[in-house]
Amino acid sequence: MRKAYALGLYEKAMPDVSWRDKLMTAKEAGYDFVEMSIDATDKKISRVYSSKTERDRMAALCRELEMPIGTLNDSALTKYSLGNPDPEKQARGMEIAEQSIYLAADLGARLVMIPGYDVYYEPHTEETEAMFAENVGRLTLKAAAAGVQLGFETMENEFMNTVEKGMKYVSAVDSNYLQMYPDIGNMTNAAVMYGTDPVADLRLGKGHLAALHLKETSPGHFRELPYGTGHVNFEAAIAAAWELGVRRFVTEFWYKEDGESPAEVRARFGGILDRTAGERQ
Repeated sequence: MRKAYALGLYEKAMPDVSWRDKLMTAKEAGYDFVEMSIDATDKKISRVYSSKTERDRMAALCRELEMPIGTLNDSALTKYSLGNPDPEKQARGMEIAEQSIYLAADLGARLVMIPGYDVYYEPHTEETEAMFAENVGRLTLKAAAAGVQLGFETMENEFMNTVEKGMKYVSAVDSNYLQMYPDIGNMTNAAVMYGTDPVADLRLGKGHLAALHLKETSPGHFRELPYGTGHVNFEAAIAAAWELGVRRFVTEFWYKEDGESPAEVRARFGGILDRTAGERQ
């Protein structure tokens, strides 16, 4: 009998080994799927241009090992941002995002994460925001045709560090194929900065929350922070997300030789999710 939820493992929580080894690591640790990283490196971006034969092999490997690629993390859109004032970088970002949608469809992934910012390295302007909004609408139509959802990740800059800000664009596009995929760690840092409550912010996405990233943060620190050393209240966030209908979660952490293993992290969050599911049956 399947569990009431699915818990995914971020690809970068594992060393850079073969896909067979990564999928087996996730399976042996007790995860339900893996989140593939499409970051700004040429190696990761090349995945979206893989051949049909390569995709078929990858899908067959996932079926053989009974460990699917469930989500794609399109963080390449940091460098090649959707509102970038450089036409070439913007066009490159649109191409990567569109090809990521098709890769997800071919692999059977349900969701492509889109970083919630118009630009990252460049100055924000009204023009960059307008280009971002226009391009998100265009991508949503591509996603609808492929049957793959897009989900905004709440990020570390002020453009979209809260669900409330992301919902402005979700509501404007008004499509089942554009939703929120919040990062509770980034949201918690935003809540400290604004003097607000991350759980209350999460509730503003009711009906539009596709999944939840479980990442540890502390004020001013957004990456590679071990679980338990920051300030994120995971139990409260998971309980609220559960009430709001979220059933897919991803543990976002980074591999370190002396860090927590995927099995240890799975046990940590599996325990919280099992208790949450049991209490709310």
